[in-house]
Amino acid sequence: MINGKKVIAIIAAAGSSNRMKSNINKIFIKLDGKPVLMHTIEKFENAKYVDDIIIGSKEDEIDYLLNEVLPMGKISKVKAVIKGGKTRQKTVENCLSFLPDEDAIILSHDGARPFIKIDIIEKAIEEVVEKRAVVVGVPVKDTIKTVEDEKSKVVFLTPNRNLLWRAQSPQIFYLKDLRAAYEYGRQEKIEVTDDSSIVEKYGIPVYMTMGSYDNIKLTTPEDLMLAELFMKSEETK
Repeated sequence: MINGKKVIAIIAAAGSSNRMKSNINKIFIKLDGKPVLMHTIEKFENAKYVDDIIIGSKEDEIDYLLNEVLPMGKISKVKAVIKGGKTRQKTVENCLSFLPDEDAIILSHDGARPFIKIDIIEKAIEEVVEKRAVVVGVPVKDTIKTVEDEKSKVVFLTPNRNLLWRAQSPQIFYLKDLRAAYEYGRQEKIEVTDDSSIVEKYGIPVYMTMGSYDNIKLTTPEDLMLAELFMKSEETK
């Protein structure tokens, strides 16, 4: 809780994992003996300010998550596991519909980002009190090109790299704002890949806050190799 407001973390964990080329959901792949998702949950479990955790899961994985995964750790903040949707947007929307109407702060996070740092979570929560909408991210290191279309791939714009950030999660908002933005999205039939995009379209300014370059989303087999290196790095600290 911060400034008298409950803080709720929504962890989206209903993805398809197609690019991981694994026979199990990537969030259940084990790192250092624990599923990826458990590493993620523990970060929010141990973050001050965070009161509750809601997980959006595939329907056919809910029992496994409740009975096999969560008992692996000392987890007290997970209050519900909700049926997710076919997209991240729908999963978060389902989780929002479960929450009571209250003056709360919401953190939306990807279940496949287990390397988020606790101090970054806490700093972002503190910032949202003042700024209303905050996204964790990092400045891009590469020069980015925009092409005319997917087929031709003709470059028509090279944006100023100094103005470009790579959005990560968590993304933090007031519950009433995020709900209103998602309702606007439903009415306008807007499809987005992260929460901040729909909040931006709704008209609320969103601020970037510095994250870390190792806060990667595990998507491909190559990411797992990086993850193993990050785990070894954390063990030596």
